[in-house]
Amino acid sequence: MNNFSQKNKLNKENLLKLLIEKSYKKGNFTLASGKKSAHYLNCKPVSLNGTGLKLISNLFLELMDPSSKAVAGLTLGADPLVSGLIVTAASQGLLIDALIIRKEIKEYGTKAGLEGPILKEGTEVTVLEDVVTTAGSAIKAINKLRENNLLVKEVLSIVDRREGGYEALKEQNIQLKSLFSIEDFL
Repeated sequence: MNNFSQKNKLNKENLLKLLIEKSYKKGNFTLASGKKSAHYLNCKPVSLNGTGLKLISNLFLELMDPSSKAVAGLTLGADPLVSGLIVTAASQGLLIDALIIRKEIKEYGTKAGLEGPILKEGTEVTVLEDVVTTAGSAIKAINKLRENNLLVKEVLSIVDRREGGYEALKEQNIQLKSLFSIEDFL
């Protein structure tokens, strides 16, 4: 697994407790991928909580490749993750930019698909995700970033459901780094 600092090992334990309490449900669910599952994880109750977002942001910052100069993710799930990470980084004197990727390009104004600063071509960007199942959302984000001549080498997720996402990203030459897997919730 990941070699976190002693402080972040405790953060990870506390985050798992929060996720189990606020984000995990057992039952019969249809996931965004269309797959059926007995396990459902909605990380928003934790990522939209100050304590939860602080834990996630600290862990993601330690997990993120230091050569990455920006973070990005698809709106809505990644919005708090992206914002939390850049604020946490700034509090430590690290300058990391952020991009929010629209699911649909807006039909007015600049018709932008990416919101945030304009990054230099070839800038390395880390994609943030809450839950990875098949990696469909992450791949959409990666493709949009690549269309804008940005470099993506990794995706950080809170949870990997281990349902093909890791393999799908590997085919794209992208490394998936997750704080937890579905096994941590069983």
